[in-house]
Amino acid sequence: MGYKFGYYDQICTTVQMAACPLLGESEIGFEPTCYARNIEVGNSLIFQAASLIIDIVALFMTVIMIFHVRSKYTAVGRKEMVMFFYLYFLMIVLDFLTISGIIPISSVVYPYFVAAYLGATSAMCWCLMLNGFIGYQWTEDGTALTLWTFRLSSLLIFGLMFFISIATFKQVGSFSRAHPIGLFIMYFIFNPFCLLVYVVLQIILVVNTLDEYWPLGNISFALVFFIIGQVIQIFLSNKICDAIKHYVDGVFFGNICTLLSVMMIYKYWDSITKEDLEFSVGGKGNVWEVKELLNEDDEFAPYAGQAANTIGHAGVSFANTNSQYG
Repeated sequence: MGYKFGYYDQICTTVQMAACPLLGESEIGFEPTCYARNIEVGNSLIFQAASLIIDIVALFMTVIMIFHVRSKYTAVGRKEMVMFFYLYFLMIVLDFLTISGIIPISSVVYPYFVAAYLGATSAMCWCLMLNGFIGYQWTEDGTALTLWTFRLSSLLIFGLMFFISIATFKQVGSFSRAHPIGLFIMYFIFNPFCLLVYVVLQIILVVNTLDEYWPLGNISFALVFFIIGQVIQIFLSNKICDAIKHYVDGVFFGNICTLLSVMMIYKYWDSITKEDLEFSVGGKGNVWEVKELLNEDDEFAPYAGQAANTIGHAGVSFANTNSQYG
């Protein structure tokens, strides 16, 4: 039927997504025409093995990024940005559990884990968008007001997406598996909108406030990686799967691009935030050096002479004092 607004039919026949088995008129949902090979581990089938390796790598990289963000004790927006990485970490864990078959599709808890994964995805995008406003000092970063605004609003977005997902899967009220318009709008309209707002805000921030434009390269790469990942998953997954003989599909490359995008966001944030080394824990002290001696003709030379005499007198007095106790 082709790609249609509000429908997952074409998308789910192209790429394997966690929500696809729970959508559609059929009880078994949608199944992609081509997907990556499964492997058997201890009498259990593991799906998307290559993608799971990328998820494991992403978990380690996220832990490293969280550590580095937390270590910049005086950086602006440190606590707010680390919240974004926590949500990304949660999203990876839920993706790992749902896409791999560790939680079987037939399990009664599978829809709730998928709903939690979708909720974490939307909350992560929302949290990143809020981080985009931190540089404009709409409120002081790191305060209880700011942090609880992030937490409660992200929790609200998570709960909204979770409710829409469960209501769609269970066909509560006007929500329909065959026409999941609410789920479609949240996942394919709301999430990209949040990311776009963040990118636009950062471009304006860099152009108007920074002396150099190098950080624009980082945010541009993040945007490009994200777009490439989505295009590969939604439009090219079947072709890639057929060409590589089912070894990997679009999910594998989509996960790689998402990880690279998040890493570039971290790189961008790191490049625009500076620490005040005077107050940072474990920071190196300032290194001072004398560039040149004052000339006698310099207008400050008399003061330099006075300073020298003062030091000289202090030295003599100190020497005399020592001699009394020598």
